[in-house]
Amino acid sequence: MKLATQPTVKTLGDYAYQAIQKHFKKSLKWEKSVKKDEDPEALHQMRVGMRRLRTAVTRFGIAVDLPKPVSDKNIGKIARRLGSLRDLDVLKESLENNYKPNLPRKEQELLQTAFAALAKQREDVLLSVQKTLKDESYKSLKEASQKWLEKPSYQPLASVTIQQVLPDLLLPEVSNFLLHPGWLIGTEFVESELKVQKNWEREKIEHQLTTEGEILHSLRKEAKRIRYQMELFTDLYGESFEAYMTEVKNIQEILGIMQDTAVLGEWLEGVFKSEIQTQLPTLASLLTENRYQSWQQWQPLQERYLKIETRHSFHLTILHPLSGVIN
Repeated sequence: MKLATQPTVKTLGDYAYQAIQKHFKKSLKWEKSVKKDEDPEALHQMRVGMRRLRTAVTRFGIAVDLPKPVSDKNIGKIARRLGSLRDLDVLKESLENNYKPNLPRKEQELLQTAFAALAKQREDVLLSVQKTLKDESYKSLKEASQKWLEKPSYQPLASVTIQQVLPDLLLPEVSNFLLHPGWLIGTEFVESELKVQKNWEREKIEHQLTTEGEILHSLRKEAKRIRYQMELFTDLYGESFEAYMTEVKNIQEILGIMQDTAVLGEWLEGVFKSEIQTQLPTLASLLTENRYQSWQQWQPLQERYLKIETRHSFHLTILHPLSGVIN
């Protein structure tokens, strides 16, 4: 007769180890391809791997005893270098696929100047990435991570069960997200109640995004941060958690379109040394239209997350992970 095996109770340390191992391996998997500049997808995957490794290292810092090279600062520097190159690839992809086909021939021809400038800029940034992946700080990050994974060292808190501390890990992040000033953009107080201002003309939205765009971009980064952290614990929660995670991702993507179109516009103005309306009027109006449509998608989510019920429900969801042991 075969005895039933006891399910193992996972600790905070178990989750820390799994997350660090998973994202370290993912980052390394794409390294050779990135060095050779073989595939934009490899660069994207390595960048994501590094960002998530950074999240794991910072979030689980209370439970693990990591060597000095495996630090938020070191991983952040490498992720930013990869990000600079990836941003140029995204910019090129967006221009080629989303905008160029919808432009008159004259503007399509003018874009060749932009593509040439992009190719030159990319060469310089690629050299910087290749240098980063050969330098001492990257090598020491790899070696120290590998050694730690072979013989991990923990802090006392690592021994507690994950359910015991999970809400305490995530609730501060939820609070940072919900208290971000980006939620207040385009709102007004009416009799002490916060109201989202609607039916704005395109010009007013453009003005708002010009003056407050950086704050919304900061909220986007906060959304990405909390999403990465929530994704570490999807197996410990139910449908409500999944729903919030999907909405956070949606917020991140909508705000991302607003930011990306602004960055593209500024970059083109730098290339052509003029307002893009003068040289690329059709493209300029397409960028404005995309921002306008994103604003329309953003406002219902903004309204929802300003409601007390939504905020309380989000907190309650985090407070109640699935009970019982996890296999």
